[in-house]
Amino acid sequence: MESSVELSATGEPVVVQDDTKVHVGLDLRPGTLTLTRGGEDFAAYYALVKFASAHGDPWAAEEVKFSAKGPDGTAVALTVDLLNDTWDGPRAGVPGAIWKVVALAATSAGDVGITYASPGAV
Repeated sequence: MESSVELSATGEPVVVQDDTKVHVGLDLRPGTLTLTRGGEDFAAYYALVKFASAHGDPWAAEEVKFSAKGPDGTAVALTVDLLNDTWDGPRAGVPGAIWKVVALAATSAGDVGITYASPGAV
């Protein structure tokens, strides 16, 4: 079946990110990321990374919410805050594997104007 639409267009479209928050979800391959809390291991299978930019400041990753399965197979949600308590830099002690998840999400979010470098990157 063929369909046609009479259409005309003018101008140069420009994508503008007016919202100061962007959420990027990633499906993680099972068994590739294990999060440990209180001596218990959780197999992460999904990550939702929240980026924010206020007043034209550079984009920053604020937090990652992981969906994971606990040792007994029960689904749990784990949240990792990425910014320090003064919100002016990365939180100390965040494992490198979590920053890799953030970098993957930032790559996916590039089409909305997010430019991001992991802490310590030159």
